[in-house]
Amino acid sequence: MKREKSELLFEKAKKYFPGGVNSPVRAFRSVGGTPLFIKKGKGAHIWDADENEFIDFCGSWGPLILGHANANVVNAIKTTVENGSSFGAPTQLENELAELILSNNKYVEKIRFVSSGTEAVMSAIRLARGYTGRNKILKFEGCYHGHSDSLLVKAGSGLVTFGNTSSAGVPESFVNETIVVSLNNEEAVKQAFAEFKDQIACVIIEPIPANNGLLLQRKEYLQFLREICTENKTLLIFDEVISGFRIGFEGAAGYYRIQPDIITYGKIIGGGLPVGMYGSSAKIMSSISPEGNVYQAGTLSGNPVAMSAGIAQLTECLKKGFYEDLESKTKFLIEQIYSNLKSEISNLKFFSIGSIFWIAFTDKKEIRSAEEIDAESMKYFRVLHKELLERGVYLGPSGYEVGFICEAHTKDDLIITAKAFSEALHIAMK
Repeated sequence: MKREKSELLFEKAKKYFPGGVNSPVRAFRSVGGTPLFIKKGKGAHIWDADENEFIDFCGSWGPLILGHANANVVNAIKTTVENGSSFGAPTQLENELAELILSNNKYVEKIRFVSSGTEAVMSAIRLARGYTGRNKILKFEGCYHGHSDSLLVKAGSGLVTFGNTSSAGVPESFVNETIVVSLNNEEAVKQAFAEFKDQIACVIIEPIPANNGLLLQRKEYLQFLREICTENKTLLIFDEVISGFRIGFEGAAGYYRIQPDIITYGKIIGGGLPVGMYGSSAKIMSSISPEGNVYQAGTLSGNPVAMSAGIAQLTECLKKGFYEDLESKTKFLIEQIYSNLKSEISNLKFFSIGSIFWIAFTDKKEIRSAEEIDAESMKYFRVLHKELLERGVYLGPSGYEVGFICEAHTKDDLIITAKAFSEALHIAMK
């Protein structure tokens, strides 16, 4: 595989950006080698600066559920941008996208558009604190909620702990308002509520944790969180920046039929453009300014170009059988990989839900918490990633990240990918 142009671009980028990138995982440190500089994408394929072609299972980390440069999305963007790219004022397109979402998602009554998933979560946390009049939040080790200060906290050594900051620059005072417990541990949650009675504003969880492996949770556990939050007058936040509109139009809330108090969403609602959203009941959302006293603003929120792209993409997602077809493709890919391997590799497991999948080098039947992931197993992914690139298959450059199937993946794409996986895994698992 040629990398000369990507290597030259990376050397130049290091003069401009910390580590040569504008987001850390792009640096390829987990898998080694030079990051690929992507030149274009169409459908389920991408091409890099060296004209190498790949079948893409990253999809801009999930939001490109229709694939790259979908004709309807591209046409909507072109039509809108010809009338201006931004106004910092209301547009009809905001209303149209909101109506499309709210008329097909019964788990939110009012929404607020923002510009990223991190901003959506940060705003949801502030809303929960403002609405309840409490300061402390409870999060789970293994769930990622963006890079705002309150959430860059990792678990300490105890069952229930204030934990430690996972980034320099986060004051200890922020850490002391964030309780961190392990996933899938009801006793830890009960203990936290007992120790901090009437102090916890919200419990925030990825109902489908997909930023640190695919840690599928039991419905009973999510229901337990719903019930204990209700009992303690604490708000339950579902962070659906990844799962929202990805496993179904109503996301994990609809999949599990559990009503959270606040839900956050990400770039999938903008066709891959920078956008986010949080939503709740009309009562809770009435606390947001200018209606209420919880301040949140964004100059480019509801950007018309992103709104039009979102309308085009989500309209496609509402087609009959759309999500069933994606899940069928995901299952087909995994079945083909297993079939090609002929049970020759035992310590390998594909976890999946809807159109999301994750490769784990384990013989465990399930992995529900971050602590159950064997960090040593990532050495296999490092080799797998390199060998897949050589065979024209692109995954996100970290073994902790998930893969995504899009509408544009064809059966041939999946058969070719399964063959590449089989060859690459035999090398990786030597």
